Amino acid sequence: MKNKITWILVADGARARIFKNEGPGRGLHRAIPQNFEGDHESNQEIKSDRQGRTFDRFGSNRHSIEMHSDPHRMLKISFAKSMAELLDKHNQASDFDRLILVAPPKAMGDLRAHLSEHVTAKVTGELLKDLTHMDDVDLPAHFEDLLVL
Repeated sequence: MKNKITWILVADGARARIFKNEGPGRGLHRAIPQNFEGDHESNQEIKSDRQGRTFDRFGSNRHSIEMHSDPHRMLKISFAKSMAELLDKHNQASDFDRLILVAPPKAMGDLRAHLSEHVTAKVTGELLKDLTHMDDVDLPAHFEDLLVL
């Protein structure tokens, strides 16, 4: 019987790595060798220098116009969407049988919102932590409860 291939996505709002485990005793290895990085720009670098201004409806008083969305947050949502699309592409190629998601709460919510039904069906575990700054060799200890290494 063929061992199940489990992929583990370790991500936050702007960084991600994907690992795989090919069965008990096989350890954890990179499924895709590259590190994925989104934009890390701060809000000041993204938006214009000064907010727009407008007049009050009555009178000649002026006030600034607040932005209705946070550009930095939109970059994080866009990154989660791109990671979900990547997982969907590899799912269609049958590259993994199971999926474990590791991300802090906000990034996990963004990721879940963009996963296809087919990828969501393969999610067997989630860990709400930011492990993106850890070295590859230190990660397996965090997955003991989710995966038999």
